[in-house]
Amino acid sequence: MKRSLFYQPLYFLYWVLYFIATRAIFLLYHAKRTQELSQADILTIFAKGLRLDLSFSSYICAIPFLAILATTLFPGLKVRRFIRYYTYVVLALLSVLMAVDLELYTYWGFRLDSSPLLYLNTPGEMAASAAAAPILLLSLIALLTGVAFSFLFRYTFDYRNYHLAFSKWRYAGIAMAFLAVLILPMRGGWQQIPINQSVVYFSENPYANHAGLNMPWNLMDTMLKYNKETKNPYQYMEAPEAAALVEELYTPAKQDAPKLISVSRPNVLFIILESFTAKFVGSLGGEAGVTPKLDSLAATGISFTKTYSSGDRSEKGMVALLSGYPVQPTTSIIKNPKKTEQLPHLSRVFKQNGYGTSFYYGGELEFANIRSYLQNGGYDRLIDKHDFPKESYNTKWGAHDHVLFERVLQDLNQAQEPFFTTIYTLSSHEPFEIPIPAKFPGNTVTDKFRNSIHYTDWALGNFLQEARKQPWWDSTLVVLVADHGHPLPYDDANYRSTKFRIPFILSGGALVETKGKQVDVLASQTDIATTLLYQLNLPHSEFKWGRNILAPTAYHFAFYAFNDGFAFITPGRVLSFDNVSQKPIILGKGVDERQLEYGKAYMQHSFEDFVRK
Repeated sequence: MKRSLFYQPLYFLYWVLYFIATRAIFLLYHAKRTQELSQADILTIFAKGLRLDLSFSSYICAIPFLAILATTLFPGLKVRRFIRYYTYVVLALLSVLMAVDLELYTYWGFRLDSSPLLYLNTPGEMAASAAAAPILLLSLIALLTGVAFSFLFRYTFDYRNYHLAFSKWRYAGIAMAFLAVLILPMRGGWQQIPINQSVVYFSENPYANHAGLNMPWNLMDTMLKYNKETKNPYQYMEAPEAAALVEELYTPAKQDAPKLISVSRPNVLFIILESFTAKFVGSLGGEAGVTPKLDSLAATGISFTKTYSSGDRSEKGMVALLSGYPVQPTTSIIKNPKKTEQLPHLSRVFKQNGYGTSFYYGGELEFANIRSYLQNGGYDRLIDKHDFPKESYNTKWGAHDHVLFERVLQDLNQAQEPFFTTIYTLSSHEPFEIPIPAKFPGNTVTDKFRNSIHYTDWALGNFLQEARKQPWWDSTLVVLVADHGHPLPYDDANYRSTKFRIPFILSGGALVETKGKQVDVLASQTDIATTLLYQLNLPHSEFKWGRNILAPTAYHFAFYAFNDGFAFITPGRVLSFDNVSQKPIILGKGVDERQLEYGKAYMQHSFEDFVRK
């Protein structure tokens, strides 16, 4: 017998080997699709998938490790037998689920998740679907996998083959240490952002990304989100009535909107500014002197002065901007790669029309599953924190904004035109660390936030100053917009419109001479993609939740969602509504019943669309 000091790591290794084997089985079962992948793709699938394998193996090992800790303190417990039966039960369950997943992917094109729960109330349909599956083959695969790993466990990884060779208290400390260490692979490492599906997304081929997923990890993750993603709690009216009201809001105007671009196929720099609230933008009536560069761009370009973010989180704002898709109050579509695969995406439209596409971010793209969303959008290049030197990092997020802009400028000078490049800043995110001396005095959170906004504005100004000297500038349109607003500096409540108002400016050499044109039309982030594509004569019919801001319309509005609530704004009238109490929080002067019905319809119909994806 071997000393049991080595048992916990070996038991952990057993489950990692199991998941590596099941990934190989998945690739073999779908051999036709696998043959389309390169050897490098296959190696990357296993390499990236290993992190999720380690994570789920940790969850499985938690109970046996806890049992081993218990037996060091209470030797009479029959832990060896418990671990053996526990392993066999989990092994059998996972092998059956593996077989289900193999065939499910054939028909549905996504890995096993919580979706089958939608059909529990229709067992007849489930049985009919299963009838077409090769039950015998799948049963054989599950049986052989289970039996093979049962024998492997019995003769190599069974706890009865190990013995305690240390004092009770010493071994209890060791067992406690092994149990505590499991937390690290559970969350995917030391990094700030816990692990999610994005870690396996690396390819434009969805199959390659799906193959890297750990099926039980994916199932567990979607099960935890199930109630928030499978039922629409916002049922204010009959579904056809809600759909009809929303359709009214997006009825296209007959008149054509003015064209503001002087180049037929301009390059597009789409710059997303972290937390840039209108309250710090002087040209929007905010505090003067904080964003002088942005104010100068508004004075020479086109400023949309009544634009509102669709949500209050970075990942929500990103989807609203790049996919023109509404925000969900209690969850976010970006957390579910299966759903984001069905979204339209600016990058995809540009790529289909001959543009090179790239995305630059100084932080980790695994944050909030952003990588999977961008990968589904088909970007040619994704540049993030790991592509910058560590000495350029702040203490929490990643590379400072001036470093980010320097890298973008360097790459664009070698890029083939036309290009669609998205740049996402981060330095104005808490903890608001900046690498230059602060301009404004004070050490409060608001003071730090103000200085971080000023720093990003400074970095942006330097970047655009250098960009104007480049040969590609005269053929470039610059889109500047915030991902969301911020409660500071006035500590706005989560439902107040002042928290959600943001800058949206068009600039660049490809813009017609405008001399500081202002567009004072109410707009949401979801309208920006449609407006941009219209200006460039590119298809925008897929962006159903956006309208052309520059086109005349009978009903101007902006919609945003906050934590289980929404706001529906019309000119001079603000309505904020709490979905829990079913009552308005703010019922501004002039708000009528029609505006309330429009807001409820939008909330209901947009969430229903989210549920159905």
